[in-house]
Formats: sequence, C-alpha cells, structure tokens
Amino acid sequence: MARWTRLATATGTALWLAAALGGCSTLRTAANLESGAGTEAVRMWDRWVDSGGDIATATTWERRAAPGVTVEQIEQAFASVAAEYNLRAVGELPLSKELEARTGQPQKFLKVYGYCNPSTARRMLDFSPAMAAYLPCRITVMERNDGLWLYTLNMDMMTRMGRRMPAELRAETGRVRDAIRAMLDRGAAGEF
Repeated sequence: MARWTRLATATGTALWLAAALGGCSTLRTAANLESGAGTEAVRMWDRWVDSGGDIATATTWERRAAPGVTVEQIEQAFASVAAEYNLRAVGELPLSKELEARTGQPQKFLKVYGYCNPSTARRMLDFSPAMAAYLPCRITVMERNDGLWLYTLNMDMMTRMGRRMPAELRAETGRVRDAIRAMLDRGAAGEF
C-alpha cells in the first residue's frame, strides 16, 4: 500500500507540476501515447522503487539461466530465435576475453550480442531519430557468483511508452520486441 501511496503522491505532484508548467500541451501529449503506457510506467516505477532507485534495473529485463545451461546453449538459442524472426546478428563484444588479454587474469564471462532488423530500424528512426541511441538491440550474458544471467533493454518500455506509432510500425516493432523476449527466455532455458 505504501508503494501506491508514494506513486499516487509522486504522480499527483508530477501531474500538477506538468499541468502548471505545460498546461494543455501535457494533456495533448498524454492523449497521443501508446495504449498501455500508464501500465508500463507503473511497472517501471515498481522496479525502480524495489531496486532502491537503480534506473538500469527499472528499464531492463533480466533472466537467470537455468542451472547447467552453458554459454554455447544460450548462443544457439539466440541464433535460432534470430533466424525465426529474421533478425541479423550485427556484432559481438567479448568483454571478458578483452579483459583477460589486458590483465592476464581469468575473468567471469561477459559478452554483449547485437541484433537488428535493418528495415524496421530504418522505419523506427524515420519515426523517431533519437531511437538511434538504442540501436542495435543488445543482450548481455554475464557470469555472476550465482550463475549466468541475461540482460536486455525493456522492450515494452520502448514500444508501449512512447507516442502512438503508425499501425504497421507498431506491428514491426512488436515483432522485434517478441524476438528479443524469446531470445531472453529461450536463452535462459537453453532451448534452441
């Protein structure tokens, strides 16, 4: 209950401030948002509060890999899902190998994988050029003390919290969202 009280207070304060500063433009903007924007904002708020204010936790999805799942199985799952959804693997950043080369010391596994659908990316950037900062879609696999973890940007935040997209673009970005979510889920399960 305290969380909702904080949210209501913060939301009420934010809305009052926004209305006072922006007037009708704030209301026009709110009316132009994707369906579900408020629900996703509340989810992010809850994650932000639960994490003690860690914005990265609030804006990402994570999965712990099932016991026994290997990096190779995760990578095979990524490749399988990418092929199913017509995404291109556009790069890998093997950070732990780079750190080992620099320090001469063994490192916990850490690698970033990049994926993209070029035509969807182009249409999205035509709609919102600032989205370029979020390209390509990335999934990081990292070894922690309790096993392998997978992290990626919360694609619901990206597809549901912004201004309303044309129907065709919404469908395309939804498909990319589904692909990244499937990579996360199937990678963590070692399913390919």
